[in-house]
Amino acid sequence: MFENRQEIIKRLQDEGVRFVDPERVYITDGASIGAGTLVYPDVYIEGEVTIGADCVIEANVLIRDTVLGDGVTVKMCCYITESTIGDRVAIGPFAHLRPGTELMDGVKIGNFVETKKSKIAEGSKVNHLTYIGDSDIGKSVNVGAGTITCNYDGVNKHRTVIGNGVFIGSDTQLVAPVNIGDDALIGAGSTITRNVEPNALAVSRSRQTNYPDRGFRSRKGKKEK
Repeated sequence: MFENRQEIIKRLQDEGVRFVDPERVYITDGASIGAGTLVYPDVYIEGEVTIGADCVIEANVLIRDTVLGDGVTVKMCCYITESTIGDRVAIGPFAHLRPGTELMDGVKIGNFVETKKSKIAEGSKVNHLTYIGDSDIGKSVNVGAGTITCNYDGVNKHRTVIGNGVFIGSDTQLVAPVNIGDDALIGAGSTITRNVEPNALAVSRSRQTNYPDRGFRSRKGKKEK
């Protein structure tokens, strides 16, 4: 698979691609990389891959059968397969883009985020500890940490549709099939099982109860049984 690696890297260098350590990069024949792109060590680029100009591919990244636009940054320890990525997208570190992922221009995918069969429109952010599967996400959406799309009911997969300008609070579960209208706000810690109309606030959580004089200081001096 990598028998022509040195020749491929030499050709790419002549075309303006920069390598931090050419001896520690593995690229197959089907790859195309634009001028000005910087590739760090221990990167694997396999299959039919197109990477645009002025990208940064940091260390310990695998990219397979994927198209990246111009000005894309892929941070350390990302795994990307069969995906389409627009211009000026930031990915990672530690992100997993599975087949069918489509990221439009200016999208941000952060650390420990997994995507699959989902389209995320321009300027949206999915920054922390989140799973987005079988989903359509609109423009300028903010997805809070710990959010998941619950796309599988044990028999069938279902889609989640999120409109433009939506803000999703942290630790939210979106139980598909479900639609979130434009400019809606989802309160943190919610489990959403019904559609949310545009410009609405949706909150689904138990009421907090505080019990006075039962805190840590009240327990001091008590012996364990």
